[in-house]
Amino acid sequence: MDTAYPWPPDQSFWTGTFPDHTTGRTTPFLFKGIIPATVAGPDDVLTGFEAIRRAHAAGTDIKAHARVYVGEDRRDDLLPQALTAPSWDGGVDAFVPWMQGLAGAERFSLVVNNLETVSPALAAGLGTFLKTLIDGWGLPLGGAEQVAFAGNYAGTAFGIHEGYEDAFLVHLGPNAKNFYCWPAEQYEKLTGGKEPTFGDYRALLEEAEHFLLEPGDALFLPRRVFHVGTQDTFSVSVAMPLYTYPYAQILQSRIIPDVLADLAGDGPDDPLNEPSAMADAAAGPGAVADRLAGVGRELLTVAADRVRAAARQHAEQRWTTLLSNGGWELVEGDLSRKEAADAFDSEQVTPGAGIRVIAPYQVTTLLDDDDDGDSHQVLLRGHQVGVALDGAGLDQDTVTALNRGDTLVLPDNAELLTAVRALGATGGLHLTPRPADPKDADA
Repeated sequence: MDTAYPWPPDQSFWTGTFPDHTTGRTTPFLFKGIIPATVAGPDDVLTGFEAIRRAHAAGTDIKAHARVYVGEDRRDDLLPQALTAPSWDGGVDAFVPWMQGLAGAERFSLVVNNLETVSPALAAGLGTFLKTLIDGWGLPLGGAEQVAFAGNYAGTAFGIHEGYEDAFLVHLGPNAKNFYCWPAEQYEKLTGGKEPTFGDYRALLEEAEHFLLEPGDALFLPRRVFHVGTQDTFSVSVAMPLYTYPYAQILQSRIIPDVLADLAGDGPDDPLNEPSAMADAAAGPGAVADRLAGVGRELLTVAADRVRAAARQHAEQRWTTLLSNGGWELVEGDLSRKEAADAFDSEQVTPGAGIRVIAPYQVTTLLDDDDDGDSHQVLLRGHQVGVALDGAGLDQDTVTALNRGDTLVLPDNAELLTAVRALGATGGLHLTPRPADPKDADA
């Protein structure tokens, strides 16, 4: 199908077309044919599932995990078989009867979380879409995730349910899927509440906005919209929720505890760690409460003065880390990162070897507060590697070229080679060893 949208989506799409079609990013809209088949396909999802099976066989602890459903029942008893049975022989056509045999049912669904950590192809392909989204719309402060839904299920296993983040649902096919949406107010009027609806909800479907998802389509699902998918034949979709954590949550979980910890006093000689006075028995606990409240007000006043600096430091760290990870949320147990790091042979980092950044990751820099203010630490794929920009043979021109996708042929520069070896440990670089010298072959 010819698409009416540019690939990758350009700035005018995100600032004009997208908000225009979605009522200022508040209503669902189906962007037909926006994702080229060369960018993402159902086999990429199955390859990711095969990677999970491979990690399970090796006993490797990873973040990505799969769930099996028959109807609306989560069948954890079937998961061990799905992870250990001999693999299907072929693509989608072989996978469907393979899963049907394991599930003992005609209809099934397989859900995979954090697919971006087990499918380099989808991390890169849909990462291109995510990068344009960040450039044109903005950066979700929690990053984005890929959640795959594969199956021939009559209805999404979660029933009609509410989404709590803005998201895109990318449909990969090979067959079509029906999708139904209800604004929160409409759903509450129809059902009397916000609880998910399971079982027979055919009457509700008649009141919904209906979308027919075909391969290459991307449905924008705004937050707080209720939705469900149905289908008669096998297909695969990948949801991309955009995690925009509340500011209060970030402050409560990360910034304020750090500020208060710095004010807690340093060792027994610090005035803040002076033991409390013996409490006057006659005065009772009220005097103790007054003193605690007074000290608390003093600490919070000082803390308030420090929050801005702490917030800036946290925001810069979060911002730089997310961009270096291609916009995907940073998680422990990223299998594709581990495998890329394992494949990087630091002994092959020699003059004449070639390096390139693995898409969609980026080399980013963060000001080193412990230095004189001129040193920038380098991050790649979400990890700070102890390399200083311009201080270890890695200059801004080299970073720009790598982020542009260029392959850099390494010069005879010891400092740069050391920096590259450190960057390779992040799993963010692909290394092409130096071509063999014909003279060496003849020796």
